[in-house]
Amino acid sequence: MKNHKIAPSLLSADFLRLQQEIEMMNASDADWLHIDVMDGVFVPNISFGFPVLEAVRTLCKKPLDVHLMIVEPQKFINEVAASGGYIMNVHYEACTHLHRTVNAIKDAGMKAAVTLNPHTPVELLEDIIAEVDMVLLMSVNPGFGAQKFIEHSVAKTARLKQMIISKELDTLIEIDGGVNLETGKRLLAAGADVLVAGNFVFKSKNPIETIKELKMLSP
Repeated sequence: MKNHKIAPSLLSADFLRLQQEIEMMNASDADWLHIDVMDGVFVPNISFGFPVLEAVRTLCKKPLDVHLMIVEPQKFINEVAASGGYIMNVHYEACTHLHRTVNAIKDAGMKAAVTLNPHTPVELLEDIIAEVDMVLLMSVNPGFGAQKFIEHSVAKTARLKQMIISKELDTLIEIDGGVNLETGKRLLAAGADVLVAGNFVFKSKNPIETIKELKMLSP
């Protein structure tokens, strides 16, 4: 069995029961809590900002995997760190000076991750892959939950894994979008290390059991 991580996405939680949802995550086998911050500009949706993130930090016992789907994410590195971010994801497509941004994230005491949209090839990471702790591949178009899994994400994961192996790196691969037991198994076989799951977890009849099933997947 692969020692992979599960990061349920807070975007799919019931915000009228946010405290209970986070307490449920604390009691589960989840490794991280994935948090999507959207600005309505980089993606066609608005989620929540730093006040919510700070409130989550006071309750959540899991490391916070913060994914900024915003323009100019480099402006908010200190705010993410102050809000308890463990790892900060910035989009390749949103960062003009990606190397500088990655180093600033690390200087702020966080792990640094770069996210690729479905249309962005992994080969563009050739000159930055050694500097990042993780690459997040979007397997749906970012902005909304409950979208259909994009099938080429499996082959894309495998290509990225080969790049990491060829460079003898230990960079993690995270996948976000359309993850369930069937797609999760294929993604793990292709080389994924972290699975983000939103609706599949929070809309299930027993989210704790669903997280356990994802955690027990083997490629």
